[in-house]
Amino acid sequence: MHKSWMLPFIVAGLAAIGVAMLGATITDLGPWYQALDKPDWTPPDPVFGIAWTVIFALAAIAGVASWRAAPNTRVSDTIIGLFALNGFLNILWSLIFFRMQRPDWAFAEMILLWLSVGALMLFCGRYSRLAALALLPYLAWVTIAGALNWQVIELNGPFG
Repeated sequence: MHKSWMLPFIVAGLAAIGVAMLGATITDLGPWYQALDKPDWTPPDPVFGIAWTVIFALAAIAGVASWRAAPNTRVSDTIIGLFALNGFLNILWSLIFFRMQRPDWAFAEMILLWLSVGALMLFCGRYSRLAALALLPYLAWVTIAGALNWQVIELNGPFG
């Protein structure tokens, strides 16, 4: 069996690790974050790392599955572009929320992130049912994160 089938998994895995590392580097759980009032149902901090690890692994699988099922270069390029946009929006949310300390702006950006996950599910799902299913936990987690973000605004605003 030819080993070239592994290359897309390696590339997708490295991309997911890159997005995760950038997001983790930007995320600051220091005094400002600790001082925020958060809803009682906020998961413990370690849950976030576990959830994101699983989500990024599943996103890498979804990316490879849909890319390999793409019928032509135009579709495969669109898939890569949609994942790149999603990675950018994921990192941008951390930057706005944690570094700029603007949960209000981060919530608006979170809507774009949520829509990008939905777009990934719809577009990739045309070519791979596995891809759409693998992205479901991502959509669920971003929905929960959005609700948490909104509650932080409600409990602590106004910001800026």
